[in-house]
Amino acid sequence: MGRLMPSHRSDTEAAAPVLPPSDLLFWGALFAGLDRSRAFLQLQIRQMIVTAIEDGRLPLGVRMPSSRDLASLLKVSRNTIVIAYEQLVDQNFLVSRERSGYFVVGLPKQIAIEPDSAIATTGGDVRWTERFALHPTSFRNIVKPLDWQNYPYPFIFGQFDPGLFPTNNWRESARAALSVPEINNWARDMIDGDDPALIEQLQRQVLPRRGVRARSDEIMMTIGGQHALYLIAKLFLGATSRIGMEDPGYPDARNIFSMLTSNVVPLGVDQEGMVPDAAFERCGLAYVTASHQCPTAVVMPLKRRLELLRIARERNIILIEDDYESELIHEGNELPPLMSLDRDQTVLYVGSLSKALAPGLRLGYVVAPVPVIRELRALRRLMLRHPPLNNQRVAALFIGLGHYRSHLQQVAKVLLERAKLLDRLLPQFLPNCTWTRGAGSTNYWVSCPPGTDATRLAEAARARGVVIEPGEVFSMNEAASRHCFRLGFSSIRTDRIEPGIERLGTVLAQDLCSH
Repeated sequence: MGRLMPSHRSDTEAAAPVLPPSDLLFWGALFAGLDRSRAFLQLQIRQMIVTAIEDGRLPLGVRMPSSRDLASLLKVSRNTIVIAYEQLVDQNFLVSRERSGYFVVGLPKQIAIEPDSAIATTGGDVRWTERFALHPTSFRNIVKPLDWQNYPYPFIFGQFDPGLFPTNNWRESARAALSVPEINNWARDMIDGDDPALIEQLQRQVLPRRGVRARSDEIMMTIGGQHALYLIAKLFLGATSRIGMEDPGYPDARNIFSMLTSNVVPLGVDQEGMVPDAAFERCGLAYVTASHQCPTAVVMPLKRRLELLRIARERNIILIEDDYESELIHEGNELPPLMSLDRDQTVLYVGSLSKALAPGLRLGYVVAPVPVIRELRALRRLMLRHPPLNNQRVAALFIGLGHYRSHLQQVAKVLLERAKLLDRLLPQFLPNCTWTRGAGSTNYWVSCPPGTDATRLAEAARARGVVIEPGEVFSMNEAASRHCFRLGFSSIRTDRIEPGIERLGTVLAQDLCSH
């Protein structure tokens, strides 16, 4: 069949649509969600047509509006509509009939999707609840609004800052990964393996920055650092295993450990990080964030790191080191992680590319002795075989092309500027509070006056456009950190920091006056 050819008429020359009024209403409603402020209008239009075909709103045989009429209706280029139509013809959703137009041929679903409210329930919630072996929804987790980017002052930790993401360099790496030779590399199933190119780049450019040297068979990729923690816990923890957990500490790690053992032991934290006391000495494993303690952000000094390693060696304790934020900001002398100081194979090292790039990338890794990596690979295979190889190859190219190193240099300058700004602003606008932030960290741990409910404070601040993270979830005893909150600055624009802190200070002052 012949295909309609695009006209050379410009956008401004597009004629007014000649569709009947009833058709105008229908097609206008069909494309009501089109966002002209976003790029890729053609992709949006294609997706809307495919969705309408699949859910039955565009049944077989329906004639689509002419490219000129639809372009005029949607106020887009006619070529945009022609390209969208031709792509849908290639995908067998539409057919082009000479001198007649485009018609729907893609098979619609036999049963349209009912709205959630129309789906009948039979009281099955109770029946399912009784069958669950555990209830993960009951765990206390860090809560961040999914639409945090819509708030003017998002002081949250570890999230994506569009202004700092290396869009062009990442796009170049992604395009390179889509070449035919590269596709042949990553499209295959590696079973329980990883992209050797990414492992090599970790060995050459990422781990040496932290003083860690590892063989290729001592490294395994994961879907983020949290996935690594889960795999390690699953491999080592039995029902009665004794594992030490920093308190306050990372809630998701605590929840993972609690699912597998009833013996999670709180370990104290002071101004030098986790305290290696008698409780620590009785543990079989211990989770530690030495570089920047989560959430207090204090840095463990070298003397304590060496003491921790000595006790771990003498007591045969496995240390799970979560190096989640590996020196994004360069301030003073950087201390080596426990892994780089370990001479007795007592440390399992967990790292991630998420904090440096974007959390949605979901690429983490484990560095551990060969026997451990071997078992972790076998365990990971049962869960998901391996992280997507296309993502691994893009990351490998990004690092190998030198983009990773230059990106870290740029990010370090911006984050250091923000940290210095907050160092000046916090005493001015939060005079009744104290805080900690170790060198290189991208968050402050803020302690409000006794009696302050940081959860209530966070709700009031959020109503004023300021997002902070209440601290009670970080402690096993909620009351211990109820007056604290975490203040991150990696996700907020520098020019928003001062008005945001000023507004937060006003909300806190009002809260203190009312109680």
